[in-house]
Amino acid sequence: MRTLSLPDGGEMPVLGLGTWRMGEVSGRRKAEVAAVREAIALGYRLFDTAEMYGEGGAESVLGEAIAGALRANEVRRDELFVVSKVYPHNASRRGTPAACERSLARLGLDAIDLYLLHWRGSHPLAETVEAMQSLVAAGRIARWGVSNFDTDDMRELEAVVQGGPPCAANQVYLSLGERGPEFDLLPWLRERGMPLMAYSPIDQGALAGDQGLGKLASELGVSAAQLALAAVIARPGVAAIPKAVGSAHLRENFAAASLQLDAGVLAKLDRLHPPPKRKMPLAMI
Repeated sequence: MRTLSLPDGGEMPVLGLGTWRMGEVSGRRKAEVAAVREAIALGYRLFDTAEMYGEGGAESVLGEAIAGALRANEVRRDELFVVSKVYPHNASRRGTPAACERSLARLGLDAIDLYLLHWRGSHPLAETVEAMQSLVAAGRIARWGVSNFDTDDMRELEAVVQGGPPCAANQVYLSLGERGPEFDLLPWLRERGMPLMAYSPIDQGALAGDQGLGKLASELGVSAAQLALAAVIARPGVAAIPKAVGSAHLRENFAAASLQLDAGVLAKLDRLHPPPKRKMPLAMI
């Protein structure tokens, strides 16, 4: 699996598994744990979750799956890259470490590889940054970042960070159908060696039924969803975390990471879903 370099010199897989909507219904838990276990067996190493997802339920599902895989010697902890997020209302100087400890307990981990502020809230950024940097110093997280931050937010954040570990990544909505971040946010992040993590990279499955995309994908011998996903991670500095539970979707998404799209295909994709020509509001789900 191709990886992206992080500002601290670490690496993050270019494709991972999202867990949004997991952990919400107890009757689905067994299947969800099994899906994460299958993902690990297939070779997924990046896993994204948040305390918001199922109010901790997704973290619990992910934690159970990871614990089982570790016990079975299917993977080593140092091979995994686990991402979680703190609610904005918890992201105070004291609230952030408390939330992190709850997430660690649900995940069954000693440390989170990347801990994000889920979106901007009422707590001053300076407080959140201080708390995040303290968590890095304490070894409870390896690095910190943000989610749903537009370019102006990132500039403000950059001005707040005074010494200590910098922001490592920004997770936003990016897909062929929602390319707004490519206008100015993605270039800004690239200049600083900061990856963009794309959530909903297949527009929550909608692009799988895109006729134009389907025709082009058929010519390439792949599915529309695979082509849409491959197009996102073909962009330098971009990783993607589509959610999948079914075995077929897990395999299909993972195979998309191996697709090589040449300039001709990328040009056709631009005609089907044109890149932005002006600043667009940052989309959020």
